[in-house]
Amino acid sequence: MNLSTILLTVYVLVWPVIVAGTLTVIVRAFFADWRQARREGRPII
Repeated sequence: MNLSTILLTVYVLVWPVIVAGTLTVIVRAFFADWRQARREGRPII
């Protein structure tokens, strides 16, 4: 395997990690806002 193949493999495999991290941040923020809205007795929308 040459270097370009290894770099391309790493590049392709890093995307799911980035997407999973971003989705985790969004989901955690959503649930934090949801819990706060429930505590305050107001709708989230």
